[in-house]
Amino acid sequence: MQRRKRCDIQNERRKSRRPFWHWRSWSDGQPVQRWPRLRLRIRQNNWTGWSPGALYPDPLLAQVLAAATFSDQIPDAAKWADEHHYLTGDELAKTISEDHLSWDPSVQALLPFPSVLEMMASDMKWTRDLGNAFLAQHQDVMDAIQRMRQKAKDFGYLRSNDRIVVSGGPYIEILPVDPAFICVPAYDPLVVFFPPRPGIVVGAAISFGFGVTITAAFRPWGWGFCRFDWGAHVVFINNAPWGRIWTNRGVYVHPYGELHRWEPAQRVEGHRLIPRSEEERHAARMGFPRPAELHHR
Repeated sequence: MQRRKRCDIQNERRKSRRPFWHWRSWSDGQPVQRWPRLRLRIRQNNWTGWSPGALYPDPLLAQVLAAATFSDQIPDAAKWADEHHYLTGDELAKTISEDHLSWDPSVQALLPFPSVLEMMASDMKWTRDLGNAFLAQHQDVMDAIQRMRQKAKDFGYLRSNDRIVVSGGPYIEILPVDPAFICVPAYDPLVVFFPPRPGIVVGAAISFGFGVTITAAFRPWGWGFCRFDWGAHVVFINNAPWGRIWTNRGVYVHPYGELHRWEPAQRVEGHRLIPRSEEERHAARMGFPRPAELHHR
């Protein structure tokens, strides 16, 4: 019996390396229409979800899912965020506007988070698949995330602390204690979604030290007005339901108030370009507090 249980866990871990959209087949960029069978298999799969981001605070997770539907814009945005990382708060928001960036506002909303954009840009196939899955079957994506959160909570890894508040259910929300400080949790998906192994310190498996201060200047990009209605399978960006799906992806324009949308030819650059140091990258990867920014002064 113990041997069978050990094999089941090992098989589950092997499956965990497949993203939750593993069951969908794509042909020439078009989704294969096998909806009933697809949804049944996803729901029966015991370990599914977008493991690196499933435990992000809800406002950040909402922005990431929306941005992933514009995956072709992620690499350039990641480069811009890295080279302007030394700017924060109102100064960064002002710079984003001054540079006349043409990326979708959902992508621009992640510019204060160069480590998140770097993670997405480092594996473009994975990011494209995430965006396609959210376009084609966002209900199943949200259900998969809830299953992953429930596992992390049941195993004792996911709990409220001085950075986040974890709701009790029926749907697990992860909200920042301070709405103006969005932490980026760091964790190993092959640890936190499985029963604790001997030697694992449950309370130290997720690090919440790294985060970004989001000021009121970022409200035009939807910050402060992003949330999930998990029961209704609705994502709200800028206080409006995100309505971009597979069939309207070429024409849908999400409402962002009076936020100006620039053409690529209108882009300008009037600021110093300073990539992050290795110390800064390491802090984000490990979930350590952000190092003091000194090298650009």
